[in-house]
Amino acid sequence: MKQYSYITLRQRPDLKEAAAWFHDKWKVPREAYLECMEAYLNNRTDLTPNVCAVYTDKEYRCQGVAGQLLDNVVKDMKSKGITPIYLITDHINFYERYGWEFLCMVQGNDGPNMTRMYIHR
Repeated sequence: MKQYSYITLRQRPDLKEAAAWFHDKWKVPREAYLECMEAYLNNRTDLTPNVCAVYTDKEYRCQGVAGQLLDNVVKDMKSKGITPIYLITDHINFYERYGWEFLCMVQGNDGPNMTRMYIHR
């Protein structure tokens, strides 16, 4: 298995430019990603912590990249005393492999459709 290096936004805040890349993938406004990134960089513990925009390009899938990324996020948050953390997704059975538990169905921002919320304790 190929080894990848992972960095956090705190290590490289200049990578906030990735907001445009995420926007291209899901069409969520770039500003929404920037707001989330700024909250992370400013240690906004009053905000509900959540993982968003987990995406692996097709050529890197099935190599453990997303799993390692999720593990790094969990470790980073726990090292700061932040637990639990949440994420919402339409995927089923993927996040459970990495210790996430299905919590409930929630209404998304983009309409009446429900989506899955997960928690990592």
